[in-house]
Amino acid sequence: MLIEAVYHRPKLNWGYPYDLKTIHLRLRTKKQDVKEVWALAGDKYMWEKSKERVQMHVFATDDWFDYWECEVVPPFRRIKYGFLLKNDDEEIWMDEDKFGKEEPKMDRLFDIPFINPVDVFTPPAWVKDAVFYQIFPERFANGDPSINPKDTLAWGEKPEWFNFFGGDLQGIIDHLDHLTDLGINAIYMTPIFKATTNHKYDTEDYMELDPHFGDKETLKKLITTCHDKGIRVMFDAVFNHSGKTFAPFVDVQEKGEQSKYKDWFHVRKFPLAVEDGIPTYDTFDFEPLMPKLNTENPEVKEYLLNVAKYWVEEFGIDGWRLDVADEVDHHFWREFRQTVKSINPDVYILGEIWHESSPWLQGDQFDAVMNYPFKNAVTDFFVEDTTDALTFAHAIGTQMSRYPRQVTEVSFNLLDSHDTARALTLAKGNKDRLKLAVTFQMTYSGTPCIYYGDEFGMEGDNDPDCRRCMVWDEKDQDLELFAFYQQLIALRKQYPALRQGTFKFLHAKEGNNGLIYERSDDKDTFVIAMNSSSEPVTVSIDVKTTQWENMLDHTTLQVENGRLEEQLPAFAFVILKAVQS
Repeated sequence: MLIEAVYHRPKLNWGYPYDLKTIHLRLRTKKQDVKEVWALAGDKYMWEKSKERVQMHVFATDDWFDYWECEVVPPFRRIKYGFLLKNDDEEIWMDEDKFGKEEPKMDRLFDIPFINPVDVFTPPAWVKDAVFYQIFPERFANGDPSINPKDTLAWGEKPEWFNFFGGDLQGIIDHLDHLTDLGINAIYMTPIFKATTNHKYDTEDYMELDPHFGDKETLKKLITTCHDKGIRVMFDAVFNHSGKTFAPFVDVQEKGEQSKYKDWFHVRKFPLAVEDGIPTYDTFDFEPLMPKLNTENPEVKEYLLNVAKYWVEEFGIDGWRLDVADEVDHHFWREFRQTVKSINPDVYILGEIWHESSPWLQGDQFDAVMNYPFKNAVTDFFVEDTTDALTFAHAIGTQMSRYPRQVTEVSFNLLDSHDTARALTLAKGNKDRLKLAVTFQMTYSGTPCIYYGDEFGMEGDNDPDCRRCMVWDEKDQDLELFAFYQQLIALRKQYPALRQGTFKFLHAKEGNNGLIYERSDDKDTFVIAMNSSSEPVTVSIDVKTTQWENMLDHTTLQVENGRLEEQLPAFAFVILKAVQS
């Protein structure tokens, strides 16, 4: 065994309470280097009487490592533990300090001292069952032309960074039946607070709606109507930076060092200016219109936390999506979580982070982040055809290994957004490739999100082209694709195994685009086989069940000799459910 590759540490994603009675233990080994791993676990105050060996299984694999996992249900919410690693000719014990040939003494083992309820990371349960729909309000629907911005363009003209089309809250209300028909039960709206741009990420007033979107009564009507239809509502907020018309920043612009708000921002040099393209104050990117807020300033902190409280208390929103979340200090986010969760523990806190996000996902800050590594892996394999099945499986395995399971279960799994080119455009208009990506999205762990219009086959390159006006004219809608989305969403909502069950890859080979994976719970088992190539492929696996139902056409497949074999045409897939005998 390559001992140098073996890794474990308590806490984080390696040893943690999944709930009040269950502890998950994980261990990393060199890929295909170890045949068996057992956890030795017991209560430190009654070690000899309580200790047991629990077999671990490989739950994820990447290019270099296997990741092992097991569940332990300790009798008194605490455990000491170590690991026994085996292959054909070796047995090695691992404790907190060393590797050895003998079973370690209890006082040398790893320790999870106690499962304190307050320390258990418990994201809102409803998120695991949610199918989100992202709305860019300015481009979704114009329901009240009387509040249109000046120089509003005709619906459907070419989007630019600074033009307006009159989308508003009433337009969303008018089309909620479209969302319920699709199967949506949660919406995420990009910012609706008062701002100067069409995207509203340059906030002028965090306590007021943008008048071009409507008033607070219209907002209350939207949220109430959504809740009546079983749709949760998540707002988008920018606490990293404000807009140039934010009153405190205007005061600093006017009064310089004499402004009482000068410490609300990160000013390097007065007067405020832009020198060689770089502002003399910190901003988002180098955008002078978006000055960075000093969230360590007590007055700024109080103001923003009051904003977070106000919209939850007064309007009953169900979630906060937090823009540029990784550039704000961790201490602020901890206070933010405490503030919001004290009002409603079921509010979903979602950070916009594009990379590995463990520091924010320990239960003291966010419930989840926007899962761009998932999007990248799906795009590379299904959409743009730049990787093979094995590389894809490894990318997903890496992501699964990074976080506690309860984080994976509520990760925000998107294929595109207002910040990226649309998936169908990246697929060069190949609808079959998009369908494969959507199928994986809807049958994978986590919370899927559909970007408005994808269900009708909307296209668009990078911003601003990805922010085109929603297509409401039926002749411009791909109704066959809409029906496909409906079918996959309905299937996901019908079977908990596709949302919360275990996930594992069964077939993924180098240089091949055939893929098989399994979703299962204590009631149902699904096998999904996919071909992400322009040529037919044959995929096969060993199975114990002899009869399977094709969930797309409800035909029955009989398996002989314990071998499930599927011949898949180009870009084809099947979703099979085991028929219980």
